[in-house]
Amino acid sequence: MRSFDEAPFLVIWEVTQACDLACLHCRASAIACRNPLELATTEGFRLLEEIRTFGDPLMVFTGGDPLKRPDLFDLLRHSVSLGLRTTVTPSATPLLTAEAIQGFRDCGVARMAVSLDGPDAASHDGFRRVDGSFERTIFALEHARRVGLPTQINTTVTRHNFGRLEEIATLAARWDARLWSVFFLVVTGRAMRSDDLTPEEYEDVFRFLYELSKTAPFDIKTTEAQHYRRYVAQRRKAEGGAAVRSTAGDVIQRQAGINDGKGFVFVSHTGEIYPSGFLPLAAGNVRRDSIVEIYRNSALFRSLRNSDNLLGKCGDCEYRNLCGGSRSRAYALTGNYLESDPNCVYQPRLATVA
Repeated sequence: MRSFDEAPFLVIWEVTQACDLACLHCRASAIACRNPLELATTEGFRLLEEIRTFGDPLMVFTGGDPLKRPDLFDLLRHSVSLGLRTTVTPSATPLLTAEAIQGFRDCGVARMAVSLDGPDAASHDGFRRVDGSFERTIFALEHARRVGLPTQINTTVTRHNFGRLEEIATLAARWDARLWSVFFLVVTGRAMRSDDLTPEEYEDVFRFLYELSKTAPFDIKTTEAQHYRRYVAQRRKAEGGAAVRSTAGDVIQRQAGINDGKGFVFVSHTGEIYPSGFLPLAAGNVRRDSIVEIYRNSALFRSLRNSDNLLGKCGDCEYRNLCGGSRSRAYALTGNYLESDPNCVYQPRLATVA
């Protein structure tokens, strides 16, 4: 299993928290106006240059809505020119025009990710709380396909769409998404505990995703559901491993061991360095600290990368290096980022997959 002690697999920069949507689950509790303390263009250039010294991590520009920054395309071009694999996650608002999508492609962006949280306007717009967001999302997927820009679809699983995931997956296939990235709720920002699924329902979603992975024309990955890797490992073992065709095993192999602060680092709009956007514990700030030094040597990041520090059943679990549980969810629900993930049903060395 790959070591992430020296460099992350994924770097996410929240270039702004400004956004014209008002999503029910928003991690950033985004508002319409930009913060005057956001990293400036020159600071962003320096950040990207230092990130490149990690090697070749995947570089994600997120928000808020990155299109709220007038210098976004300058930042994207600089990232691509440095040799970083660069992706962007715009919000589905009137700012996401045909010209913007063409601009992403012309900049050399490798992939555009858009959110789809319901299979129709009523469900999606009700979640995003802005009419027209669903229509804009479908437009963006259609136009990206027309101009040859690869796409991925991000979906946050909540009580609102739990029963409609199959319909969303059908749309992902229809619009030729390369990846369906399925986020599981962390109770931070505007997210409410009542919107989350039960641990047993998590397993139901895992079962659906695993079966879908055998036939889907796109890859599937989960965010803040590290225990999906445990589920996949159990199922593949029960079904004969590589003898069973499934993209899940390949994706899990690429993501094996990645967790908050372990293969993953998040930079906020004002430069704070976090293990994850869902784990609000800063280890430093890029305005005064080296992101490379913080990632490699800060006490917080080193603690998160040592699975011997895990408590409760996560600490006892034989899958702790493959999975490790969501450190963000543990912190959100227990106050201790090293505690067990409360939304995992697995009992170490006891349970079997039905």
